[in-house]
Amino acid sequence: MENEKTFTQEELDSIIEGRLARERQKYADYEDLRAKASKYDEYQEQSKTELQKEKEKSDALQAKLTELEKEGTVRQVREKVAKDTSVPAELLTGEDEESCKKQAEAILKFAKPKNYPGTRSSAKKITEHHEADDAMREFAHQIFGKGE
Repeated sequence: MENEKTFTQEELDSIIEGRLARERQKYADYEDLRAKASKYDEYQEQSKTELQKEKEKSDALQAKLTELEKEGTVRQVREKVAKDTSVPAELLTGEDEESCKKQAEAILKFAKPKNYPGTRSSAKKITEHHEADDAMREFAHQIFGKGE
């Protein structure tokens, strides 16, 4: 225990101050680095937000393009079926050729002229002229006008 060194409180304080000063000097730019790191994080967040906005725009445009392509294809199918069946394309609402053909057939079936029961066509096109009916015929012409 001959070489044991004893320190006074002032010497000990001085040694500790020196050690703390060296440590502080090591991390002297810590606050600057922390500020730069936070700015970088903010920039990354803004950049990410910009990227997300652009991605959303891209997705919206892609969806619109897909919708327009589908509309074009559906329009072409409807026009083809309309041309084949002589049904106006505006009346067809199907999405594919098969459903459009079924609609066209149903429309043609509905539009087909029907024979009404109890009616028959008259073979006579011109009615016979009787002089007794002339006064009545003249009266009808005065009221309704001449249709001939």
